[in-house]
Amino acid sequence: MEALGFFRHSSFVIRHFLLPVMIALKNSLGSDFVERVRAFFSESGPLSKAKNFEFRQQQQEMAVAIANALEEERHLVIEAGTGVGKSLAYLTPAILRAIEEHKKAIVSTHTINLQEQLLYKDIPILKKILPVEFEAALVKGRQNYLCPRRLERALQQANELFTGPEQKELNRLAEWARTTRDGSLSDLSVEPDPKVWIQVCSEAHICTQKTCGQDSRCFYQQARKRLLAADILVINHTLLFILLGDPELQAERESGFIFPNDFLVLDEAHTVEQVASRRVGVVVSQYGLRSTIQRLYNARTRKGLFTVMRDAEGVMLAAELVDDAEKFFAAVESKCDFKKGREYRVRDSDLVRDTITGRLTTLQARIAEVVRRTDDEFLKAELQEYGRRIREARTGIAAFLEQSCRENVYWVERTGKTAQFLTLNAAPIDVAPTLRSMIFRDNCSCVMTSATLSVGRSDLAYFRRRIGANEVEPALLGSPFNFQKQMRMFIVKKMPDPREAAYGEALEHWIAHFVEKTDGRAFVLFTNHRGMQQVAERMAQFFSQKQFNLLVQGGGAPRGKLLDQFKTKSRSVLFGTDSFWMGVDVPGEALSNVIITRLPFAVPDHPLVEAKLELIEERGGDPFTEYSLPEAILKLRQGVGRLIRTKSDHGLIVILDSRVLTRPYGRAFLEALPKCPVEVI
Repeated sequence: MEALGFFRHSSFVIRHFLLPVMIALKNSLGSDFVERVRAFFSESGPLSKAKNFEFRQQQQEMAVAIANALEEERHLVIEAGTGVGKSLAYLTPAILRAIEEHKKAIVSTHTINLQEQLLYKDIPILKKILPVEFEAALVKGRQNYLCPRRLERALQQANELFTGPEQKELNRLAEWARTTRDGSLSDLSVEPDPKVWIQVCSEAHICTQKTCGQDSRCFYQQARKRLLAADILVINHTLLFILLGDPELQAERESGFIFPNDFLVLDEAHTVEQVASRRVGVVVSQYGLRSTIQRLYNARTRKGLFTVMRDAEGVMLAAELVDDAEKFFAAVESKCDFKKGREYRVRDSDLVRDTITGRLTTLQARIAEVVRRTDDEFLKAELQEYGRRIREARTGIAAFLEQSCRENVYWVERTGKTAQFLTLNAAPIDVAPTLRSMIFRDNCSCVMTSATLSVGRSDLAYFRRRIGANEVEPALLGSPFNFQKQMRMFIVKKMPDPREAAYGEALEHWIAHFVEKTDGRAFVLFTNHRGMQQVAERMAQFFSQKQFNLLVQGGGAPRGKLLDQFKTKSRSVLFGTDSFWMGVDVPGEALSNVIITRLPFAVPDHPLVEAKLELIEERGGDPFTEYSLPEAILKLRQGVGRLIRTKSDHGLIVILDSRVLTRPYGRAFLEALPKCPVEVI
């Protein structure tokens, strides 16, 4: 025991005293890899000589910090202000490190916009400038790809599996399969019927390397080969956490995250906590469960895999089980009060009587029996896949009803376009311990970055604590933009309280006033979708009379199309909520005005947010200062960050919420924003 204590003490001394000294000494001396990265970003380096690029000290500092972290297999959390050129600053050392050490660089983003920027702008630039050859690939979920073998089998069994309209859709997909380039959903001009697509897309246990790997027609397996050959992979946060898999198994890995020898770079890292919370919990969808059972047998169409197998017992069991599942979810709905929104928090175990998991166990056993009777390997794989889904649903429902994990929050959510379905959810209230063991392990390297991680402290303490990165090195780099000259802020002190009758009229008055100031070219950001719609309806006549092009989120047009219209049509004004506060890039004069209608405090009506606030209170903390305020500051910084995107941009920030001036916490908001001239009205 004494020897064990000695080694523990020695490890502590090395880690907390000697290692920082060694790292500091190495940093002062530099390394060949780090110095090459520094030179690449120098005033006389290859990047500065490239067309339309200029030296930015913050970009060089960021690239060097990341190079050091990758070389020493350390983790790093780094905020880099707008205009630093983050993507090139992390791509360059990541690519060089991947090539030289035969590693894979996995770059994860939250938005499609940033993925497209990386793949079609930044990476092509580096292919021309970097002194190495490398390959990059986009990682898509496998269900994005058509499986030719499943398509072929579906065509053979069309009469047993599909209705008339579904067979027409199947034939359309077969025609498309003959000419498609990559066999993925993005190559389809019209979105397919999901009930048909789910039966012909690639599935983990059906479309395998053994069964499809040698088939040159298999789109997923060909994509998989490209991924294995690529040096840098671009992925989104949701898919990343799906691929990371079980947190306990991930924590036990000796090296790497997805591949044995890889490292992570997570951009838009301010969204990681939210994404991770949803991905490491339990989700059981009423629609998904019904679809799985009906894939085995659909009583309405009299089609399914049990029909193909001529299994009467399975047909009867699946038909009854659909009804059983509907009754179970109806019982759940009767116990939930959705008056406040689409979510209802479940605080006690055994919300309803468990009438379903036993029946699901019986269905599992029936599938296993049918599998034993067939010699058709392909059909066997299909049945086993649906057996796995039934098992996952069964264990998920049991876990939800039992509420055995005290660290989780449980809730029921209305889902679907008309909120006609239910989903059972369980997620960790505090995801930090899970992320600490999954991501921030020894002998691995993960870099997290964003333009908005700090809430007034240079050590990024709030963000690091939320994601379990307490011991990870922080870095904060400012923006190269001259906000004193490029941006002007207006704060309306005379705004009434939102609860007062005069608020709506005042809001419309000031929106109209400031929109006219910039001849449109404005984002008007709201915190509430319903409130935004009401203002848009009341101001429609004003915008029409002034010949402004009013675009309103949620009116039917997808987010990307709205953004394209805003950029191309003159005198445009866009009313947006959540997704327009972040991840939107509109450089130039098209966006010259960002109007913040209210400070973006999250309403604690979502069960996960509510549970986080309760946990802070239980630990003796202050939920407002420890969570609500910093979260709102981060979101405000994101919203304000939409305005100035290049060194030539100019514009106005308007805050129509007097609390930044009248409440004690208002100073925290203003101090977190870029320093610029402020005019109080």
